[in-house]
Amino acid sequence: MKKILVFGATGMIGQRIVTELVNRGHDVTGLSRSGPVKGDVTQAAELAAGHDVVISAIAPPRDGTEPEAPFLAATRALIDGVREAGVRRLITVGGAGGLEVAPGLDLVDTPDFPQIYKKEALSQRAALGLYREVTDLDWTYVAPAAIIQPGERTGTFRLGGDRLLADEQGNSVISAEDYAVAVADEIEKAEHVRRRFTVAY
Repeated sequence: MKKILVFGATGMIGQRIVTELVNRGHDVTGLSRSGPVKGDVTQAAELAAGHDVVISAIAPPRDGTEPEAPFLAATRALIDGVREAGVRRLITVGGAGGLEVAPGLDLVDTPDFPQIYKKEALSQRAALGLYREVTDLDWTYVAPAAIIQPGERTGTFRLGGDRLLADEQGNSVISAEDYAVAVADEIEKAEHVRRRFTVAY
């Protein structure tokens, strides 16, 4: 059993990560800015102390403002706070936009990438750049498939590295429930330390 702190625990993905971890017997504290247990990443130094693992399931802001600067500021605050708290293991919910679809070409840079998600995807890719500069924490960036949505927990999926995973029809999909399984597996097995991995059917 690990003592785990989850930021963004009331979001679509965060909720499912908390459920999966609790069902596996871990001691989980879920935080959100508006939920019953409040706290955000700017308080990470104080809140993360005494935990084995910190998970960030926060997303770039979707309030119409430019999301990259505040999201990178939040990411820096999280990294610095976890470091100050003395916690080495940090898992972050990432985005699919920064995954490669061809050598040197990321999904977010393709012509058909939906404009409504572009700023968020670019913010997530920039955050990965911050993580890649961190050498004193055991971080992992978990990128979903191109489409992640509520669904079934099957426990059956594929893992990849920096390349977008798609099926024979070109579909790249994962349920939030199975994404949560992959996150929990990573916490227990630590197979992708200081790198990104992705999960899809």
